[in-house]
Amino acid sequence: MKIAQIYAILDELAPFCDQESWDNSGLLIGSFDDEFDDLILSLDLDFDLIKNAKPNSLFITHHPLIFKGLKSLDSSKFPSNLIKEMIKKDIKLISMHTNFDKHILNKFVLSQILGYKNFTQIGDFVLKFEVNKSFEEFAKEIKNRLSISNLRVVKAGEFVKTAAFCTGSGADLIGEFEADCFLSGDFKYHTALECYENKLSLIDIGHFESERFFGDCLALALQKSGVFATITNSINPFEYR
Repeated sequence: MKIAQIYAILDELAPFCDQESWDNSGLLIGSFDDEFDDLILSLDLDFDLIKNAKPNSLFITHHPLIFKGLKSLDSSKFPSNLIKEMIKKDIKLISMHTNFDKHILNKFVLSQILGYKNFTQIGDFVLKFEVNKSFEEFAKEIKNRLSISNLRVVKAGEFVKTAAFCTGSGADLIGEFEADCFLSGDFKYHTALECYENKLSLIDIGHFESERFFGDCLALALQKSGVFATITNSINPFEYR
């Protein structure tokens, strides 16, 4: 199968033109005329994934390996070390980041993983839904459904009538919606303090933890077009003690 063929399928699922202006989704390594033997889906890339991949494979990742402009390729440093190995093994790379968030990932995680199928989309990234549970009950439910061992929260109220949701890192979206609780990842201290004072509870669902379902939901979408892939995941650099 040629890169151009799979790219066309991906573009129909979540158009690359819908990515944010600062994003770098698309074909990052390889040519549209290239063919590939194996298709592998992963949130990110790490050295072990590249080491164990067969030559002439195509990776589709959520996060772009090449994000900011590279002024040099130092093969002793990430990401240049991975790029070197990928070129040696003729491994190609497509990334689907903010375009995939907007069209597929956020909706999949909220409806299929967390179980809230009735929601309203606010803007490009935020989904709002009814909860009607105590904060403690809701937080415990989210912790169990995402299998998070240690849940970091800001409890600004006892009851959650409505909640907002965004996978990955959504702190910059605070202020674009009205809700009792916001579920996202990578919340910083000052954001937490501000939300506490403004009566917005937070549940930090983790960047890796909330987006690790990228391969699962993309694989299901690709199967409808007769395309089958191997699902894997890069390491989570964080450990919980």
